Amino acid sequence: MRTVIGCIMAVGIGLLAACAPQAAPTATPEPTPDNRPAGQIILGDISDEPTDTIEAFQPLADYLAANLGDYGIGIGSVKAAPDIETMTEWLKAGEVSLYFDSLYPALIVSEESGGQPILRRWKDGVEEYHSVIFALAGGGIETVADLRGEMIAFDDVFSTSGYMLPRAFLTEAGMKLHEYPDPDNRPNSDEVGYVFSSDDDNTIQWVISGRVAAGVTDNIAFSEIPEETRAQLAILAETEDLPRHVAVVSPALSDEVVSTITTLLLGVHEAEGGAAILETFEDTARFDEFPQGRETALERMRELYAIVNGE
Repeated sequence: MRTVIGCIMAVGIGLLAACAPQAAPTATPEPTPDNRPAGQIILGDISDEPTDTIEAFQPLADYLAANLGDYGIGIGSVKAAPDIETMTEWLKAGEVSLYFDSLYPALIVSEESGGQPILRRWKDGVEEYHSVIFALAGGGIETVADLRGEMIAFDDVFSTSGYMLPRAFLTEAGMKLHEYPDPDNRPNSDEVGYVFSSDDDNTIQWVISGRVAAGVTDNIAFSEIPEETRAQLAILAETEDLPRHVAVVSPALSDEVVSTITTLLLGVHEAEGGAAILETFEDTARFDEFPQGRETALERMRELYAIVNGE
């Protein structure tokens, strides 16, 4: 009988405990994978192929994140902007930490966002390049001075070697330039008319066919023109060299973080696994300092930018 009563009492106590108010469990945050800091470094590119961008940039983003733990950064991410305006907004707001591009678009973004170019990037193994202004051999155009009253084909409005650099070169040579919508337009006798071809092959074809008097490409692309075609062209001028690509940091980053990122990029080609990271990153050979010094380099870059933008 006592055993039965004991059992009944035990069940009753259990039911009372189950019905009593329970303290709310304390919420615990989800741990960051591998216990890494939750802060991010975000690499950015302007691209209409985001999947390819992420594949190329992610190893470098991971490398940087793995070495920025002292600043609360442990995750590397990649974002692809659809256009230059979006990249400008992202860099200014800190939604992109580090952006890579050729000089002219990089200057547009940095001037509008407050970002700063910090290093050269040897994209495709090339540290510097320049523009080549060319015409049809024997076509009557022998110097850039002969371009007055003629049309020249540039590549693209955001191109460094195909627009900014040759336009600044011609302006500094005393040429007055005016944009036209079509290569068949005829400019005034005191100006050089220009049109955008959107492609090196178009530029070459327009020169050979006589639709424009001259065209522009970079020295690397010019050297790769088939020899038979290149023999039909005459070089009028070659511009100064500029960095092939640059790295631009967001103004939202602290000086300490920027300094550490700079050191990491400068040493990535010698780091363990660094060669593979850079190969994936569009065959980048390395990052290095501007040879003439950062301030001197930036001064000239901004001077060219101002010439092209009429400042």
